[in-house]
Amino acid sequence: MTEKNHKGRLFIVTAPSGAGKTSLIKALVELCPQFKISTSHTTRKPRQGEKEGVDYYFVDNDTFDNLKKSGEFLENAECHGAKYGTAMTPVEESIKAGKDIILEIDYQGAINVKKVFADAISLFIIPPTIDDLKKRLEGRGQNSEAEIKGRLLAAEEEISHLEKFDYVIINEKFDQALCDLKSVFNDSPESINLETSKQKRIFQSLIDSIK
Repeated sequence: MTEKNHKGRLFIVTAPSGAGKTSLIKALVELCPQFKISTSHTTRKPRQGEKEGVDYYFVDNDTFDNLKKSGEFLENAECHGAKYGTAMTPVEESIKAGKDIILEIDYQGAINVKKVFADAISLFIIPPTIDDLKKRLEGRGQNSEAEIKGRLLAAEEEISHLEKFDYVIINEKFDQALCDLKSVFNDSPESINLETSKQKRIFQSLIDSIK
């Protein structure tokens, strides 16, 4: 999608905290550098290893609010006590230039972006079980017990909206999930099996465990 007169594609990737979204996207971009990740603004503090302008633009609340008031954001949301926003201009410029771009955002932001870019391709990454998600959050060692509880409750709410997305990828085994992600981005024939309507039988048990 880089030929002249071809628009780039916009991919929206959403997942509960701890489902492995960021690791999968980074691995995908290493394999397929033609895909670019949109850099969001956030008011949260950088985690170990994160770089300014690469992982996020780390800003204070006042700066974020000023950007929001001036209409700079395509979408913005508050999640786990921090604000996140995607700037409109870089996304539009990438698409016009024929470059494929990835938005790594929460489900609320994804739904808002689809209102602006109806042809955006949306993917939802989920863990095989809620217990598995809990173990992953505990294993990261970045959150307190109370924070983990809050993230699990948020995950349940987020997963209840996954049928609004075009594709569902179950991150049980990282290599397989990466292969699935790659097939969607490359529009491979096997990606049809990852369409939400075809995955429902598989992920229904996860939804049932939440109810």
